[in-house]
Amino acid sequence: MHRTRIKICGLTREDDVRHAVHAGADAIGFVLYPPSPRAVSPERAGELARLLPPFVTPVLLFVNATVQEVQAGLAAVPHALLQFHGDESPQECLAHGRPHIRAARVPTGDGAASFDLLKYAQQHAAAQAILLDAHVQGYGGGGVSFDWTAFNWSHPQLNASARLVLSGGLTPANVADGIRLVRPWAVDVSSGVESAKGIKSPELIDRFVAAVRQADDLLARG
Repeated sequence: MHRTRIKICGLTREDDVRHAVHAGADAIGFVLYPPSPRAVSPERAGELARLLPPFVTPVLLFVNATVQEVQAGLAAVPHALLQFHGDESPQECLAHGRPHIRAARVPTGDGAASFDLLKYAQQHAAAQAILLDAHVQGYGGGGVSFDWTAFNWSHPQLNASARLVLSGGLTPANVADGIRLVRPWAVDVSSGVESAKGIKSPELIDRFVAAVRQADDLLARG
C-alpha cells in the first residue's frame, strides 16, 4: 500500500516539533526566510532539528537566499534537505551539491491551467521532488489552494505518485480530497495545522495525520 509521506512546515517551538514527530510526520520544515512570520534563524533551526529522531528529515526552506545564507543553514543543520521556494534557477538549486526540493508556485483560480507543470518538472529534473504550492504573496504559508483539477495527474511523463508533494491550503478537512485527486508522494502543511502563525495546534496535527492515513486506506481498498 502506498503511504503518503507527511511534511509539517514552519515549526518554531520545541513542543510543536515533538508533537509532530509523535503524530507521525516524516519531515519537519524550518523556514529560513526572514520576512516570514514563521522564520527562524539557522541557530534556532539547529536547536529544533536536534530534537528529531533518526529517519525524520529536517528540511530548510529558502527564498532567493545567497550562497552564504544557505551555507549557514547547512552548517547549523548538516543533514538537512534543502527546499527552494523563490525564483531560483535549476543551476542555483544545484550549486550547493545537496539534495533539494523545488517549489512550483502554481497560479490560483483560472490561471492554474496555464501553468506548464510538465515543463517545470523537466527543468528541475534533478530535484528530489516538485512541491506544488499556490502562488501567493509572501512565498507560501498563505493557506490558499490552487485548482487541483487543472492538471492531468495521470500523464505518464508527470509520474505524480513518485515526485510530487502537494501543498498550499491543505487542512484536515481537505487533505483527503487532495490525495484522492493528485495521488502525491507527499503532502506538506503549515497554516492548516496552526492556532496562530508559527504556532502549531496538536489537535489539528493529529487530525491532519489521521486524515492522510484514512485517505491512504481508502485508496488501498480501491
